[in-house]
Amino acid sequence: MTFRSPGFGGRIRVGRSRLLLRVIVILAILVALFFAFTAIWTDVLWYRSVGFSSVYTKQLTTRVTLFLCAGVLMILILGVNIVIAYRARPPYRPVSVEQQGLDRYRAALDPHRRLIVAAVLTLAGLLAGSSAAGQWRTWLAFLNRRPFHIKDPQFHKDISFFVFTYPLLRLVLGFLFATVILAFVAALIVHYLYGGLRLQGPGERVGTAARAHLSVLFGVFVLLKAVAYWFDRWGLADSQRGVVTGPSYTDVNAVLPAKTILAVIALICALMFFATLVRRGAMLPGMAFGLLVLSAILIGGVYPLLIQTFQVKPNEVDKESKYIGRNITATRQAYDVAKTQVTDYVPNTKLSPEQAKQETSTLPNVRLLDPAVVSPTYQQLQQIKGFYKFPNPLDIDRYPADGGALRDTVVAVREIEGPPSGQVNWINSHLVYTHGYGFVAAPGNQVDVQGAPVFTEKDIPPTGTLNITQPRVYFGERSPGYSIVGGTRQRELDYPNDKSPTGQTNSSYDGKGGVPIGSLFNRTLYALRFKEKNLLLSGAINADSRILYDRTPRERVQKAAPWLKVDGNPYPAVVGGKIVWIVDGYTTASEYPYSERTSLDDATRDTNTQSRVSVAAQAGDRINYMRNSVKATVDAYDGTVTLYAWDSADPVLQTWMKAFPGTVRPRSEIPADMLTHLRYPEDLFKVQRRILARYHVENPQAFYGGGDFWQIPNDPTGEGTVEPPYYLSVKMPGENAPGFSLTSTFTPKGKVTNLTAFMAVDSVPTSPSYGQIRILQVPRSQVTPGPEQVQNTFENNPTVSQQLTLLRGPGSKTVSGNLLTLPFGGGFLYVEPIYLQANAGAGAYPLLKRVLVSYGNDIGFGATLQDALSQVLGGGAAAPTGGPPLQSSADIRAAIEAANRAYADAQTALTKSDWAAYGEAQKRLKAALDELARLQKQSSARPAPTTPPATPKPTGTATPPAAPKPTPTR
Repeated sequence: MTFRSPGFGGRIRVGRSRLLLRVIVILAILVALFFAFTAIWTDVLWYRSVGFSSVYTKQLTTRVTLFLCAGVLMILILGVNIVIAYRARPPYRPVSVEQQGLDRYRAALDPHRRLIVAAVLTLAGLLAGSSAAGQWRTWLAFLNRRPFHIKDPQFHKDISFFVFTYPLLRLVLGFLFATVILAFVAALIVHYLYGGLRLQGPGERVGTAARAHLSVLFGVFVLLKAVAYWFDRWGLADSQRGVVTGPSYTDVNAVLPAKTILAVIALICALMFFATLVRRGAMLPGMAFGLLVLSAILIGGVYPLLIQTFQVKPNEVDKESKYIGRNITATRQAYDVAKTQVTDYVPNTKLSPEQAKQETSTLPNVRLLDPAVVSPTYQQLQQIKGFYKFPNPLDIDRYPADGGALRDTVVAVREIEGPPSGQVNWINSHLVYTHGYGFVAAPGNQVDVQGAPVFTEKDIPPTGTLNITQPRVYFGERSPGYSIVGGTRQRELDYPNDKSPTGQTNSSYDGKGGVPIGSLFNRTLYALRFKEKNLLLSGAINADSRILYDRTPRERVQKAAPWLKVDGNPYPAVVGGKIVWIVDGYTTASEYPYSERTSLDDATRDTNTQSRVSVAAQAGDRINYMRNSVKATVDAYDGTVTLYAWDSADPVLQTWMKAFPGTVRPRSEIPADMLTHLRYPEDLFKVQRRILARYHVENPQAFYGGGDFWQIPNDPTGEGTVEPPYYLSVKMPGENAPGFSLTSTFTPKGKVTNLTAFMAVDSVPTSPSYGQIRILQVPRSQVTPGPEQVQNTFENNPTVSQQLTLLRGPGSKTVSGNLLTLPFGGGFLYVEPIYLQANAGAGAYPLLKRVLVSYGNDIGFGATLQDALSQVLGGGAAAPTGGPPLQSSADIRAAIEAANRAYADAQTALTKSDWAAYGEAQKRLKAALDELARLQKQSSARPAPTTPPATPKPTGTATPPAAPKPTPTR
């Protein structure tokens, strides 16, 4: 007979289950490590491809170092205290209901005590290490800090202490606080579980060893609090207690001495807690705790409140003036607006014929093409195929005109949209439709007879004056997430070609951009990264293939220089026959003493960032220091990222250049043909105008009153958000010639929308006055219409309203372009283009048809800028320089077409006996004929139309007028 132990099979099953569990855990760890390795190694390959591998390795090593240091320190401190608490457990625990319950927990936990402690310590170490690793920027900035050579007015320390050193001190102190608190909680739990701390039962509730241990830990906490009180003195540099940021009267005269006193008291209390090691009893800890709380309430809270309430509030303007002045000085320094020139400007409203002729002869090339409006026009006239796309809004740059002088030009890159509808699959999306093609440019002040842009660079293959030798765009704002290029077996769509048997020209990428993906190892890694098995299985990928990803200019610059903030609107330029993206980079700080903080998100959000894909608002970081320290470029073909030091005097830039040596090139290496395309950046200008809305006031008493504060007006032609700044060629008062500038306007703070100031900054990079901010301030006693008021006047003017009604007609609508404000003739000239667009249809796009002008109290509404200026300025207006503007023959045809439509509507109403509709049509017909007569008289140079249509009689049948033949369009 055979006997089997009844428990033998159970033991085998338990053993197998434990083995299987261990195998599963090990496999899970290996899989997690492999995925982590995939993410890290693919990032290494990307950084190598752009030549910034040192940036990533420095980040990685710094993160790992901080992770290990913080994690190990947390584990050591926490572990030592748990061990001390366990070894200090009492040998005898009085019998009680509480202890009987804890005995069951101890019996369950003791066999797994080491495992539980190891798990707790590991979790705490991971959390501490992860938190510390995220502060790598703070650590590197501290290690490589450079001086500002400016001292704060209160503590007389270099600004670098507050920007680079103080944040690290607070970080270390916060870590120590968290560690001590966790150690105290862990020790408390262990003492309770093992009887050192009791809530019930006879005898002492807290054992001698437990009391000593917990008192020491609390003493360390209080000692750290003493250090924190001392550090808080420097933290007052960012105080928000007063009227403005920075130490106020109460901070300096009450809080600052209170912090010093509290630091001394906390040090004494810490010593009293430590005294429990030699003196038993709870009296000293109790006294220390009571003294600490009482002093914090009375000295740290009540005393400053009394000073603020009874000394400062009744005389706030006098008490705070000194500190407001410090804030004004520091804020203007931090945002680089200290050298702003504010000029009193009394606007003129009338010009003599001689003055008008002189002023208009030097009037710059006013940009009539609105880049936020004409994107659909570019799309329809230059899209070529549906798989291409233009951004919205477009960009402004400067290119030479026929005479060689630079003029404002509306530019765009023809980027890839993706496969046509119905043809979307993995191969088309990632191997065929891989890149855009070409660059489109048109002067901002010129249109053709239809009101369409006059393209100086256009079509596929590109034709024009810019001599583009490499029109392919593999890196752009609308590039696909990733593309596989360069393989000999694949053929990428290059551009449509009617002469080709396939209807298209194919190409294969031969640039140096991207990461080689020919090896099985790399293909496996990227298949995991993008979760796409075709990357591993596709036969179209071979040894010559490369993968392109992270392709937008902003994200490439942001990854290459993670210490920068990147402008929300990169723009393309043609440099040396190649298309490059120009990206402005900013160094920022949030600890500049006395400087007012502002939200980047709020400051940079305007009409152009609302639902626009090519202009991004900044993240909601709050900063109080900003510089345009770096000009970056991204090659549209090979993705090369180049950083140039634009403001080499910036201490923050110097700090990061020391941290990442060799990554930023000197300003002297900027190519000459690229230099002409650089400009003053938008986001910095938006932040500065937000600051100057208040900080143009330099008198502390006036600043306190706030009566002269400004605000940025709402965009009168936009979507209810603030008006964006405009790049314009502006002739400022006192200058002999117009200059390329970035401009904006201000209105008084509140509901009044009068113009109170005009702001412009020189944007010509080769000019000695580049970056000089000038403000023309209107007298407070004079009422000058602001943009919103001028727009309202335009819309309510009977003549303008009537002509706009004629222009629209059935099935079309008018679109208002940007309302531009220019200093002109000692006053302000407002110019607004008016576009005509079909109401519906995929092919609808706006064409420039009219120009509205306002000067003083006069309004002009004409087919050309010259027409509108003539109405405002009279016969003295000379033709603006810069080539032909709008063609007036289009306006005559528009008036005839309006008459034809009105006549046809009248005939239709007659057949239906609809007399109300007939009467309305008759009114429109009369208005159209009046407009046609006015156009005929206004300019003898215009071709006169044939016999105008006769007004139909109320009854009977009339022959409709012959419609003019339409001019062919694209």
